[in-house]
Amino acid sequence: MLDCGFGIRETERRLARLGMLPTDVTGIVVTHEHQDHVGGVFKFARRHGMPVWLTHGTAQAIGADARGVTTHFCRDAQMIAIGTLQILPYTVPHDAREPVQFVIGDGTRKLGVLTDAGHATPHLIEALGGCDALMLECNHDRAMLADSLYPPSLKYRIGGDYGHLSNQTPRKFWRQSTRRA
Repeated sequence: MLDCGFGIRETERRLARLGMLPTDVTGIVVTHEHQDHVGGVFKFARRHGMPVWLTHGTAQAIGADARGVTTHFCRDAQMIAIGTLQILPYTVPHDAREPVQFVIGDGTRKLGVLTDAGHATPHLIEALGGCDALMLECNHDRAMLADSLYPPSLKYRIGGDYGHLSNQTPRKFWRQSTRRA
């Protein structure tokens, strides 16, 4: 499982909707410490006895929430094997302690995951090069954000270089990644 921002019951409900049981989950890999990504990770992992992989920086930011859970540390460019999957963490520019995203492969195909990142870096583009598929989160429209009632600090946080990709990013991102891949 990649991140788990939901509570235990909601996570179990969503797994059931997919025809899965919590015992079908081998472990959880965590991108960073923001609540929408880690809010339910350790409660779910404790209840179902599964390990969690995260960076040292993320673990430090979480603090006591990880107690009682088997944790493994990961870092940029250090491959993790979980079951039959090979998972490669790569660092991203985001406003967290030590954020990573992941490229996940089974020996035949690779899926790149990019959720929270403020902008595309050469390192990020290189990490995603050669992926067969990409799950890319772009979650704001620049004009709508600028015109919103959000306070300036939140507008800057969302739209800044360490915030989130805008909805206009995919076109620019793909031009850069196809040049490097």
